[in-house]
Amino acid sequence: EFVAGDGLRGGGWRKRGKKGEDLAISVPAGTTVFVKGDSGEEILLADLKTPGQKVLVAKGGRGGSGNARFATAVNQAPEIATEGEPGAERYIILELKLLTDICIVGHPNSGKSTLLAAISRAKPQIADYPFTTRQPVLGVMSSDRRDFIVAEIPGLVEGAHLGKGLGNEFLRHVERTRLLVYLLDGSSPTVIDDLSILDKEISLYTGLSRKPKIVAVNKIDLPEVQARLPELRQHFAPILAGLGVPVFYISALGGQAVIELTGKAMDMVDRVNQEEERISQTEIAVFRPKPRK
Repeated sequence: EFVAGDGLRGGGWRKRGKKGEDLAISVPAGTTVFVKGDSGEEILLADLKTPGQKVLVAKGGRGGSGNARFATAVNQAPEIATEGEPGAERYIILELKLLTDICIVGHPNSGKSTLLAAISRAKPQIADYPFTTRQPVLGVMSSDRRDFIVAEIPGLVEGAHLGKGLGNEFLRHVERTRLLVYLLDGSSPTVIDDLSILDKEISLYTGLSRKPKIVAVNKIDLPEVQARLPELRQHFAPILAGLGVPVFYISALGGQAVIELTGKAMDMVDRVNQEEERISQTEIAVFRPKPRK
């Protein structure tokens, strides 16, 4: 519970009481603020996307009036005053959506944590069992250009948008990323179908199927994956080329093609940033005809 300061009493000689101190609650950029409606529904109040944004969630009450307010020519000191009004009370819900450059998504055990550790200074937990990652993990990928923020979210399974597996608790973090990296387990017998499932879950939850993406088939260091590479290339190449989606065949553990993958990812993120900057700076031309003389 958070309570702002109370106002102070007024004084003689028409002195107004001091206003109560405001209470500011600091939250990270990317926080959405919801309030409870009369029927218990959650209503979006603000989406704090950029540092320094502010929103008023509860307004303080109006101060009361002293006896000077009721003075008349006949009665200069009436024994009457009014109390101040109580301030607003709000039940608010804060939800964080991570602001990232790149988000790695994939099925459990596809190697997301290994890839994140390979390209950044993050040290996620890595083990050979499903759902090793149970919370989003952030890493910083450094380059000569700048630092890129990379996130790994827990493994997605079919039905994740409905809450299956670790569910949609973490899918919300996909909404604010610049680029998606779909990481596929090359050793999975259903690797071809896995891509469709990932894209379907992302689309059903966020409606952001058009977000820029890269597909990376992992674990090519394994002999069984090497043996399947011609088949995988033959399947993925025409489909993804038609969609303008780059595909890489990598080993997050051994490092094969990881540099090429990250280089392409950084290029795509920079293009997205440049396009967003161009749009934000574009002014809408308004035709203003000169008045007739």
